[in-house]
Amino acid sequence: MAKWGEGDPRWIVEERPDATNVNNWHWTEKNATEWSKQRMKELFDKLVIDDEKTGRCEITSVSEMTGEAYLNNRKSKLIVFYEWQLELEWKGNVAGKDSAHEGKVKIPNFSEEYSVKEVDVEISVKGSSTADEQLKLMMKTKGTPLIKKKLELYLKELREEYSKDVILPTKGTEKPNSAPVVASSVVAKAGGDECKKPVGVKISTEDLELTEEFHCTADDMYKALTVPEMVFAFTRSSGGIFEPDKGGKFSLFNGHVTGENIDLVKNEKVVQTWRFRSWPDAHFSIVTINIKQNDSGTTVQLRQTGIPSNDFVRTKEGWKNYYWDSLRATFGFGALLT
Repeated sequence: MAKWGEGDPRWIVEERPDATNVNNWHWTEKNATEWSKQRMKELFDKLVIDDEKTGRCEITSVSEMTGEAYLNNRKSKLIVFYEWQLELEWKGNVAGKDSAHEGKVKIPNFSEEYSVKEVDVEISVKGSSTADEQLKLMMKTKGTPLIKKKLELYLKELREEYSKDVILPTKGTEKPNSAPVVASSVVAKAGGDECKKPVGVKISTEDLELTEEFHCTADDMYKALTVPEMVFAFTRSSGGIFEPDKGGKFSLFNGHVTGENIDLVKNEKVVQTWRFRSWPDAHFSIVTINIKQNDSGTTVQLRQTGIPSNDFVRTKEGWKNYYWDSLRATFGFGALLT
């Protein structure tokens, strides 16, 4: 079996109108978090929900908005990542009455994992009078569809408007109306200091999906994958680097594997950019590890996209030998829980 870091990638370089990122082959990213926060506030500002018989309500503010949004380009394919928890304030009056009533709208799971139809919209009201309950019901029946329409509009603008300069023109195509980002090099997300690497590489890639069962808790597994001392223990990377935060870089197996933590959800998920040192410069795969505890232990589901085809077998075998088997051997995750 090939050793970590060995490989013989074949590269085909083509021309680009903008002289960078050939055919949009490399992973590029655009942070849409701040734009999203501003746009969502604008969309919900003074949103009116009314009914002639019941009354009138209005969204007064976006009181809480936590999460993030990113746009990614991979092989000319737009990948949208967003995860938000929203809280809206509303005020209203029952038809024919002047007394004001207040409440909240909570949206806890607005992310790419769910369609807008599946997103939860939770309506609450401060009081408990008949009028309060009437307005609460109106907000549920008539307000929820309007709120979801605003979420759909946000996603449409995110994908179609804000993403215009993410996927750049390819050879033989005109430049988009918005000016593309032009650069002769990109910053490679290596485990050590950032360094400029030339781009202009096109390779065939494949995706990998693996499911493993471990006799441990979800907390044990999450720590093993994110606590530096534990990561160094099972990867045998005494001189490695692992920064346990979003945006934190890592370098393992004597620098043969490097990348960056994109998303960390405690006891649930780890998302990373991930590459072998032998891969073409600036080419990263995306690794998503989902962790789910069950009655007998913990299930780990791995999905890795963008693996160079000529390195697929080695990568798959490496996960088994140097990650899963090593986790079991180092921490006893292969033993039955007692």
